[in-house]
Amino acid sequence: MNSVGEACTELKREYDQCFNRWFAEHFLKGDRSGDPCTETFRKYQRCVQKAIKEKDIPIDGVEFMGATQSSSSSMSLNNLTA
Repeated sequence: MNSVGEACTELKREYDQCFNRWFAEHFLKGDRSGDPCTETFRKYQRCVQKAIKEKDIPIDGVEFMGATQSSSSSMSLNNLTA
């Protein structure tokens, strides 16, 4: 699936590959230490935020679960600045 911004699609693919590799090779085997994909995620996140602003997509009231958020908590997309 492509990203909201064309310029972000490659960053999304990089993050997806990193996460899937970490999940399969570490997390599922019980190694829950560290997250080697954090910086890649932050780059992708900044790109998406920029694309949303450039496309003037309204995001008021949109909830987003961040990388460090638990599944029961969420934060506004406006607060995702890294």
